[in-house]
Amino acid sequence: MKSNRVLQKIKDLKKKRKALILAHVYQRREVQDMADFTGDSLALSKMAVDTDAKVIVFCGVRFMAETAAILNPDKVVLMPREDAGCPLADMARVEDLLIKKKKYSGVAVVSYVNSSASIKAVSDICCTSSNAVEVVNSLKENKVLFLPDKNLGRFVASKTKKEVILWNGFCYVHHHNIKPEDIKRIKIKHPQAEIMVHPECQPQVIDLADFVGSTGQMSEYVAKNKSREFIVGTERGMLHALQKENPDKRFYSPSPLAVCQDMKLTKLENVVSALENMQFQIRILEEIAIKAKKALNAMLKSGKKN
Repeated sequence: MKSNRVLQKIKDLKKKRKALILAHVYQRREVQDMADFTGDSLALSKMAVDTDAKVIVFCGVRFMAETAAILNPDKVVLMPREDAGCPLADMARVEDLLIKKKKYSGVAVVSYVNSSASIKAVSDICCTSSNAVEVVNSLKENKVLFLPDKNLGRFVASKTKKEVILWNGFCYVHHHNIKPEDIKRIKIKHPQAEIMVHPECQPQVIDLADFVGSTGQMSEYVAKNKSREFIVGTERGMLHALQKENPDKRFYSPSPLAVCQDMKLTKLENVVSALENMQFQIRILEEIAIKAKKALNAMLKSGKKN
């Protein structure tokens, strides 16, 4: 199908199904452009809560669609590619977490939203990359077990007086594919550019940054900043979103390898199939969903902006 025919098909199916299409900023350009809303995972899940749509099509990876389903039990949440997973989320298994909880009795378990519903269900509270520091500081416990991303955990530890026990997990895009030498190389080419990086990056990369923040925080930073050029240390899909929001500014990726393969699985044709066949609905066991929602609600009630 040609692109314009596909887009018209999606428009017709959205109306028929009373659907809302959400896309993460790491998705393909054409998927971002087609979506009703783009943003980070939790912002999109909140958007799903506020809509009267009956069907949510979540263009992202599995943990994001799970979060949307947990927060919206009365809506049908579809995932266009059921095989779009997250290697970072897969690095935390429930059986391993239960062992850690016994080893570190009395600690608060803080799970990054980039985790499975099952992990959230055995956690005390969730966090995003934008509110992780605030969430940790809001806890009464002086010791926390933070999972699954060790780099985000290190960043949090540098911003709190609490003891942070790290999980040995990481996002391969930020940890392996965005290196200090990449940042330095692109900075030489664009000496006037400010450096923004995601806290999932290695500490050596974070040390080079002018600003460290989530994708949402990066968007806010650019909008308020007088600089005209930015080096963006996160998945390359973010550059498209930033360029659309700021057509008069320039954005550079430090590496052609800064690509999440799972995020790029979703194509327009997959969205058509999901809506046509109402396929790949996210279903979570009620017991797990109830417990996971409790951890998510604990974060939402912390009173901090995400």
